[in-house]
Amino acid sequence: MKNKLSPETLAAQAMGFVDPETKGLTPPVHTSTTYIRDPDNQYRSGLIYSRDDNPTYKYVEDLLCELEGGADAMVLASGMAAATCVFMALSPGDHVVASKVMYWSLRNWLDQTARRWGIDVTFVNADQPDELRDAVIKDKTKLVWLETPANPMWSITDIAETATIAHAAGAQLAVDSTVATPVHTCPISFGADIVMHSATKYLNGHSDVIAGALVCARKDTFWDRMCQNRAQMGGVLGPFEATQLLRGMRTLFLRVRQSSQSALQIAQALASHNAISEVLYPGLPDFPGHEIAAKQMTDGFGGMLSIRLKNGEAAAIATAANVQLWHRATSLGGVESLLEHRGSIEGAGSPVPLDLLRLSTGIEDPQDLISDLNDALNRASDI
Repeated sequence: MKNKLSPETLAAQAMGFVDPETKGLTPPVHTSTTYIRDPDNQYRSGLIYSRDDNPTYKYVEDLLCELEGGADAMVLASGMAAATCVFMALSPGDHVVASKVMYWSLRNWLDQTARRWGIDVTFVNADQPDELRDAVIKDKTKLVWLETPANPMWSITDIAETATIAHAAGAQLAVDSTVATPVHTCPISFGADIVMHSATKYLNGHSDVIAGALVCARKDTFWDRMCQNRAQMGGVLGPFEATQLLRGMRTLFLRVRQSSQSALQIAQALASHNAISEVLYPGLPDFPGHEIAAKQMTDGFGGMLSIRLKNGEAAAIATAANVQLWHRATSLGGVESLLEHRGSIEGAGSPVPLDLLRLSTGIEDPQDLISDLNDALNRASDI
């Protein structure tokens, strides 16, 4: 075809894959861990050992790279494997600026392990440009890390402005775009150098695969170090997980759009509930950062929202205990709706208010989800 295909079409058809030998429409799973060397001792196939060279990876990597508008991509064993792969490409003494509100496991890793290995870490409110600008140090800051929308407060950071600040200091910008996905935001188009996904979440979307992914804006020395990290540190994705991930990505646009539409309906419905003090959702016009979200997110504002209860932590936990349709479970981005009291998970030192419940909206009927939440809120009020 002469016309450029849409991202929706590329995802649904796995980049138009047709097996050249069998004419099958589903990419094969390559389970071999090793590959034959040519008689003259060369590896003309480009494949040596499956820790770094399994061709099953390429199907999903090529698709994600195309969706994000990147130069290259790689999949890893988990979102944490992907994120730490980036930081491990730095050197002792390098300075990093990261958001205070971010995925809690990664924040803990930065605060503990990264510091122990000599990485200088400064946490800031990344949605405040002046604070971010004051934190970067020219020629010392090597990486700015942001998450937008940021879990679980869903604060929005201006990617383009942050890229300008980072690049002026000589730093690279990495964006955790797990919640936005390429359905809503392509950070590279706003100046990001690296995009990270916990592919466990929306990319896979079925709560049955642990995976991570990285995409680069260009192949440079920093990217080469990340590729070397995956090859040498062993954080690789198995071939079965890779093909499961690709299967999930073929319905990415359908699932994420439905989740986003439902999340907006739920946020609007709960905004006036007398048991709720605040609904945190970038799609609400009065949400701080809504204008920036509208500028850099297309076709919706994501499937994640949080609510804060007027009667505090006890009311939040009681509400979670009384849901019937929503599932009390961690993680996010699956087809089923999940609800979680994040303060219980993150513990001491977390910036998350104890009256907050995080909601991951699935693809169920939104009216069913709203009714279940209303019933749970009302029952909790009676306790």
